[in-house]
Amino acid sequence: MESNINQQIKSFLKVIQLHKNESALIKKALKNNREAQHVLFELHAPKMLSVCRYYIKDIQHAEDVMLNGFFKVFSNLNSFKSEGSFEGWIRRIMVRESISFLRQQKKIEFSIEDLVVKDNYENNINTAIEVEEIQQLIDNLPEGYKLVFIMYAIEGYKHHEIADMLNITEGTSKSQLFKARKMLQEQIKKLNKITSYGTN
Repeated sequence: MESNINQQIKSFLKVIQLHKNESALIKKALKNNREAQHVLFELHAPKMLSVCRYYIKDIQHAEDVMLNGFFKVFSNLNSFKSEGSFEGWIRRIMVRESISFLRQQKKIEFSIEDLVVKDNYENNINTAIEVEEIQQLIDNLPEGYKLVFIMYAIEGYKHHEIADMLNITEGTSKSQLFKARKMLQEQIKKLNKITSYGTN
C-alpha cells in the first residue's frame, strides 16, 4: 500500500514538473525563442498530426494542415491564457484548421433533413477489429458524417459546439452522428462476418 502511495506521489510530482517546464517553454516561445518553439513543437507534433489525420485522409495534406496549425499556434501564443491545458488549446486550433482545409477543398456536405436523434444512442458492438481498420472505416464515411462523428465521438465536442463551428443546426449534427454510427455498425458487422468465415 505504501509503495503504491509513493508511486502516486512520484507521478504527481512528474506532472507538476512537466507543467512547470512547459510553462517556462511557453514564456520563452512568447519572446520568439526558436529553441523553445522547437521543443514545444516536438512535444506536441505527433499527437497533433494524429488529430489532423482523423479529419484528413491524405497524410501529406494532414501534415501540411498540422504545420499551418503550429504557425497559428506560435503566431497567437499570446492569446493562450493558461486557463486550460496547452495541449487542449493547440488541439482546438488543429481541429479548426482541419475543418478550414476541408471547406477549401469543398469536401464537406451535409444532408438537408434534421432528424430527431436520441443523445443516448450508443454503439455497443464488440469487435476485435484493428485500430487501422477502424480508421479506414472512418475514412470511408461521407465527409459530413465523418466530420461530426470525429468531433463528437473522438474530440468530445457537444452538438451545440459542433453546430456553431460548422454553421449547421444541432438537429443536423445529431442526424449526421446517427447516420455515421449506423454506417460504421453495418461496416463492422460485415468485417466481423468476413473474419469469422476466415477462421472457420
